[in-house]
Amino acid sequence: MQDHQRPQTSSCPPDQNPPPPPPGGGGASPRISCPPPPRLRHRLCSLHFLQTRKSRLVSLHYHDKGFTKLQSPEKSILLFRQMIEHSVRPDEFTFPGVLKACSKLRALKEGEQVHAHVVKLIYGFGSTEFVENSLVYMYASCGRLKLARQVFDGMSERSVIAWSSMISGYVRCSHWQEAVGLFRKMLQIGVGFNEATLISVLTACGRLGDLELGEWIYKYVVENGLVRNDSLMTSLVDMYAKCGRVDTARDLFDIMSTRDVVAWSAMISGYSRSNRCKEALALFRDMQNANVEPNEVTMVSVLSSCAVLGALQTGEWVHSYIKKKNLKLTINLGTTLVDFYAKCGCVDRAIEMPSKNVWTWTALIQGLASNGQGKKALRYYNLMLQENVDPNDVTFIGVLCACNHAGLVDEGRSYFVSMIRDFGIEPRIEHYGCMVDVFGRVGLIEEAYEFIKNMPIKPNAVIWRTLLASCRVYRNVEIGEEALKHVVRLEPVHSGDYILLSNLYASIGRLEDATKLRNEMKMLGIKKNPGYSYIELDGIVHEFLAEDSGHPQSPEIYKAIENMMEKIKVAGYVPDKLQARLEAEEDDKEASISHHSEKLAIAFGLIRTSPGSTIRISKNLRICSDCHSATKIISKVFSREIVIRDRSRFHHFKDGSCSCNDFW
Repeated sequence: MQDHQRPQTSSCPPDQNPPPPPPGGGGASPRISCPPPPRLRHRLCSLHFLQTRKSRLVSLHYHDKGFTKLQSPEKSILLFRQMIEHSVRPDEFTFPGVLKACSKLRALKEGEQVHAHVVKLIYGFGSTEFVENSLVYMYASCGRLKLARQVFDGMSERSVIAWSSMISGYVRCSHWQEAVGLFRKMLQIGVGFNEATLISVLTACGRLGDLELGEWIYKYVVENGLVRNDSLMTSLVDMYAKCGRVDTARDLFDIMSTRDVVAWSAMISGYSRSNRCKEALALFRDMQNANVEPNEVTMVSVLSSCAVLGALQTGEWVHSYIKKKNLKLTINLGTTLVDFYAKCGCVDRAIEMPSKNVWTWTALIQGLASNGQGKKALRYYNLMLQENVDPNDVTFIGVLCACNHAGLVDEGRSYFVSMIRDFGIEPRIEHYGCMVDVFGRVGLIEEAYEFIKNMPIKPNAVIWRTLLASCRVYRNVEIGEEALKHVVRLEPVHSGDYILLSNLYASIGRLEDATKLRNEMKMLGIKKNPGYSYIELDGIVHEFLAEDSGHPQSPEIYKAIENMMEKIKVAGYVPDKLQARLEAEEDDKEASISHHSEKLAIAFGLIRTSPGSTIRISKNLRICSDCHSATKIISKVFSREIVIRDRSRFHHFKDGSCSCNDFW
């Protein structure tokens, strides 16, 4: 996903109209007492060149300045070439304009040629500060930071413009540490700085998480009365948001006098990055009410938040807006769309992306795998190779997940070897975890256990937890107990691990051990993390917590729950009381189970959506076995397709079965 970055304020020398060289003999230009006004300068740009050499110098000089000023950098460069062809000698007032044109076009070759003319002609005219500043900016704009730094280091005197140009060049090329280091050097030697410098440095602080320097700049801004500079305030909002201080960012955002699209996008991106997705979407609605048109950064952040919450309707509106406004579907925006549709369970729509890079292919492969379409994911991986797109390490996580979802053990082994042999990618802990899942999903518990013991890197809690989940499904108590020992040693307060083993004990009839383990959790003060379920209706995301009564329609929802539970019991549903709250009394356990967040969200969906429509729910934790069993029967009794995305994968419930084949 592309990170937010405010367009940098140009630190190239400002367009000025310095007087031509003073009068004198030897072919000097006639004196002009003041530069022509913009309207007259525009007219000069349309005049034919004067025929005399003296007049041609003035005419070409102002043509060059005019085209640069009028956003015609190509013509400015062409005009400079004509000057050279006509043997008109450029001066120190000509070079900054053409170098600025090269900067705008990222025309490195032409910029180097201009630099050659500078070396030949300019030294000896006296002051070369403007020209050297422009050279620094040109090389930095073209990404040639070493050359920019060479010019910068060779300057006899460096103005604030030169320092700002160098720092903004580092920022533009994502050399955050160098940008901050150069600014600190400015402070050490007492060089003054301007607001453009601070904007660039704040961008680097946000990317580095350098809150200390960012707060120093904020203090400077307040003490020097710069809080009315909206560009500077927007950069502060972005810096605080990227450093995880979202509430501070919002306080600054709220006091801004005017907020452009960049400011709104910075704040929305901050909420999205901090996983405060409901607040991101709420702020996006405020942005719409303020009649501020979103840009690509806004769209990426909003779609990312929609993906987390499963907010399909809002994300579809964003997609429609992109089409309506004919916004360019960049790789970054397109990849975010693929990820959004995949995470909302609409993988067929995710496939529609026309142009793809490795990240787009990876998002598609991962989306298909997590939605239980492993074989289809592998087909797209092979198609990716046919398109001559090399996979990266994240791609192989998706490929190996596809193998475990499809039960393709041999293929999983083959891809794991291919990753190392064919692409030189060293496996990370995530790849080893996928292989444990590949073995465990088909019941090869012993092989998975041996694989873990022979890993060249130390297994983490996720690896052992993956093995424990497989032991629960295949009722392997011995290895399950061993896995729990390792998990508890690495992450002692994770409630889900105890519940997995408790469910394993219960599944083989060891109810006393299951209860004992639950009581041990209670004694150790280990509480189950609260589970939240989200459902979007009419563009509004509704949040449910287990046994929650805070929703405005709670009475109606609980009445629907009773009706729903009665109907599925008739169809064969048996409540699993082990999934109830530990502190619940025996008589209250069944009610506790029926009021899990998933069931509340499903009941709300049943009463608020039309018969036969799909119900889509997102959950922050792994779906419990009781809710999984209940939802299968609900899908059949009420003739609904129910899509639940939990922490691990998607579950597509339809006609009494689930796409995960009861393994999750």
